[in-house]
Amino acid sequence: MEKILHRYNLWWGGEVEFTYNPREIFPEIWNTISDNKITVLTGLRRVGKTTLMKMVIAALIKQKTDPTRILYVSLDNIAFLDIGISDIVEEFRKINRIPFKEKVYLFLDEAGYKKDYEIELKNLFDMGNVKIFVSSSSTSILKSKVPYITGRTKTINVLPLNFKEFLDFREIKIKSEDAGLYKSYFEDYLKIGGLPEYVLTEDAGILTELIEQVIYKDVIAFHQIKEGKTVLELFRLLCERVGKPFTYNKLSKVLGTSPESIKRYITYFEDAYLFYTIERYARSLNERVYSPKKVYVGDVGLRNVTVGFKDKGSLYENLVFLKIKDKKPGYYYKAGVELDFVFEDTLLECKYGGELTKKQEELLNKSKMKKIIARGCEFFMD
Repeated sequence: MEKILHRYNLWWGGEVEFTYNPREIFPEIWNTISDNKITVLTGLRRVGKTTLMKMVIAALIKQKTDPTRILYVSLDNIAFLDIGISDIVEEFRKINRIPFKEKVYLFLDEAGYKKDYEIELKNLFDMGNVKIFVSSSSTSILKSKVPYITGRTKTINVLPLNFKEFLDFREIKIKSEDAGLYKSYFEDYLKIGGLPEYVLTEDAGILTELIEQVIYKDVIAFHQIKEGKTVLELFRLLCERVGKPFTYNKLSKVLGTSPESIKRYITYFEDAYLFYTIERYARSLNERVYSPKKVYVGDVGLRNVTVGFKDKGSLYENLVFLKIKDKKPGYYYKAGVELDFVFEDTLLECKYGGELTKKQEELLNKSKMKKIIARGCEFFMD
């Protein structure tokens, strides 16, 4: 174990150069460094959670924190299969001769894969003088029947790169007189998406491997699903239907399985951040529950590598959804007319290279809500 921990924590042996592209979410994460909470980073695999942890470590070392008081470990490493988190931390203290009274910083990647991780995190937290960061690529793993760490956590959801970050990662700087170039680069963003490694390499194997990892490991294996082929077909079908209404009954007829199974599999996809679903905006709970839902993919690059780069309007709508996701939007449907999103007394319609229909204009004009028409990359520049 000592050799593995040294390999993970090269900073114990001296100076280590840290060079990372900036992320807009980093200050929110860094601001938890002194609070009395376990900071939990969640999000799709390869979205950048590990890098953000390393950025916090780099900032700590830059502020003259003793590097030997910082532990990073990836807990899905098979070498730790039968070793508890507490045992790893105890070995860390032993290696670096750290008295219990001295504060330590623990960065535990994919903590949810460890058995009894909640009890172990609670015990570490309750003993005090420790700041803990953990990550997970699945909300289902963080859902426990006995919530030992409820009230002890600050959860931060990490999304794919936004358009500004996409440009930064590709080292693209556009002068004010060349503002017209943004449209061309935005087309690249529509196609590539925002998973950092893929943005830098455009190696499609990165995305296909990610899809296989999530579907086979986080969904089929974790939930012990026997209909593996159906899960794969459902993934592809949902990619085709991004931004479009769907019902569990219709999907079940297409795939030849029960609506209950379809609903359960989609929930597993959502738990793994592969997809998000939204409901129709309605005052009646029954109307919200029984109306068709709309689906969006966790990263448009995953959709494009699966079904091809097409239907830019739906891809644009997907990117708009990811930008406003935290506002918990629904979609608006009235008198046979649909508008893409409604949130916080605001109607938002996406028109990438298109115009409003006459009926949409009439519906917007009649509404007393605030109106936003998102048409291009300008929506992502604020």
